[in-house]
Amino acid sequence: MNRTRLSQALLAATLGAVALAGCRKEEPAPTPPATPPAETTPAPAPAPAPAPAAPSASVGSVTLGNAIDANNRVGTPMSTFATGDTIHASVATDGAAPAELTAKWTHLDSSQTVAEETKNIAAGPQMTDFHISKPDGWPTGKYRLEVSLDGAVVNTSEFDVQ
Repeated sequence: MNRTRLSQALLAATLGAVALAGCRKEEPAPTPPATPPAETTPAPAPAPAPAPAAPSASVGSVTLGNAIDANNRVGTPMSTFATGDTIHASVATDGAAPAELTAKWTHLDSSQTVAEETKNIAAGPQMTDFHISKPDGWPTGKYRLEVSLDGAVVNTSEFDVQ
């Protein structure tokens, strides 16, 4: 009879253990993501913008007149010229390095370029003369002079021929 009791006790213990194991709450296994996360590499920091180059020279003034002196300076500034005048532009520049100076003359009434000339200027303070002449006389009307330094327009002057 001891064996029966022992067998019954073992059977009861086994059934209890199975029952407890069946009642144990199991957490579902985490499902893996559908696609693995892509490895990200941080974007490189943008390169800093280069500092603008210091201008090689600067234009101080542009003076128009019908005569210049030995130093390329206009004696009497003018904005109205006669048809037979030679028209001068005296351009004052200064800079630490040589530069390229361009004068473009345009007859506004016809939108026609009358003349364009480029000169190389030395470093330091300079006075540069640009001039236009027309032996048979300029057509009357409005004109414009554009002065460019190293390709960039730095001065625009308008004048009349009457």
